[in-house]
Amino acid sequence: MRTTSLSLLSQGLRREVIVGRRAVAAVGVAATVACLTLAAYARVYLPFTPVPLTLQTFFVLVAGVAMGPRLGALSFSAYLVLGSLGLPIFAGSWLGPTTGYLVGFAVAGWTVAALAPRGARTPMRRLVLAMLAGTAVIYLFGAGWLAIGLGLGLGKAVAVGIVPFVVGDLIKLAAAVAFIRGYRSRLLVLFPSD
Repeated sequence: MRTTSLSLLSQGLRREVIVGRRAVAAVGVAATVACLTLAAYARVYLPFTPVPLTLQTFFVLVAGVAMGPRLGALSFSAYLVLGSLGLPIFAGSWLGPTTGYLVGFAVAGWTVAALAPRGARTPMRRLVLAMLAGTAVIYLFGAGWLAIGLGLGLGKAVAVGIVPFVVGDLIKLAAAVAFIRGYRSRLLVLFPSD
């Protein structure tokens, strides 16, 4: 009888942990969408580029590492779907100058998550390289859309879609690395490995 009670208790706890993880994952996805939305509204337009400065890349890098490939991709996909359905959550319109960057966020978040190891003692070099790769992916999609989708050509797309953002993105990358390094163990408890 005692073995049966322990078995039932163990099954109940396991179910509770699974439900708890799903709830935390849902809150994490919603929080990522909310952070991307708020960061899109904190935008600055420069006179020489159709793409505004936002804080979104910071959240893409952080969420990619913190949530892992599966939940990170789900978060960015949810953001894209909600925005493409007409919710006012993008820094621009869905089919405007920022389209490539928006799609790049989803790919970059997955890339960062895939390249950054999920352990609590991630070497800083590895974390920085993963985030640099994610930033490069955002640039590739963003400038690619400007060059091909909007017909600016490669040279102009790089001049208005990458060059004005490099310094700011390096600062956001450094802030994202510092955030992850400071909170990595807590984030791993919230979002265990996929």
